[in-house]
Amino acid sequence: MVFAFARFITYGPIRALRNVSLALLLANPASAATIAALGDSLTQGYGLAPEEGFVPQLQAWLAAQGQTVTVQNAGVSGDTSAGGLARLDWTLAPDVQGLIVTLGANDMLRGIDPAQTRANLDAILLGAKAKNIPVLLIGMQAASNYGPDYKAQFDAIYPDLAAQYEVLLAPSFFAPLVAKSPDPAALTQYLQPDGLHPNALGVQVIVSGIGPYVLDLLKEIP
Repeated sequence: MVFAFARFITYGPIRALRNVSLALLLANPASAATIAALGDSLTQGYGLAPEEGFVPQLQAWLAAQGQTVTVQNAGVSGDTSAGGLARLDWTLAPDVQGLIVTLGANDMLRGIDPAQTRANLDAILLGAKAKNIPVLLIGMQAASNYGPDYKAQFDAIYPDLAAQYEVLLAPSFFAPLVAKSPDPAALTQYLQPDGLHPNALGVQVIVSGIGPYVLDLLKEIP
């Protein structure tokens, strides 16, 4: 009896500590991750209700896949790649474990030299690499009316940098919409009246296409 009581005294508190530790793990699962989405109005959710934007819809999609993750909205409407670079340091806060980069559309719309866009995105990827933060780079394609030379230089930025830094690449933010129909006129149902920004349904389609790349990003988080 004395031996049994001694065992209880010795192991009882250990069991209690293990139970407390388990409760803490369940409350703060190790699989939980925080991802920052760095971008422009496409990320920020221009023209949409708060729950309809890219970030909240992506977070809901990830939750439906059983992922415990927080996606931070680091999108600023009108931002260029230079603006994104200027915000990089405070975007990569200590709690951020992964980064989604969707920048360049406003560079193209403003006719900014693709060499400058490339340099800015290069610096963003370099900054993330310095902090050992895995990145998903989402590509953009220039409109054909900027001329073949501009388009070739701009479009090459994303696959080139993804290969250079060995980061994940989603070839195009709008690819999931284009996959719905090759007819541009049919895509109006997915766009806001300005013809540039996706509406809530368009974002839903985009998220369903980009979501699997984000799942791959989560696998790269230690």
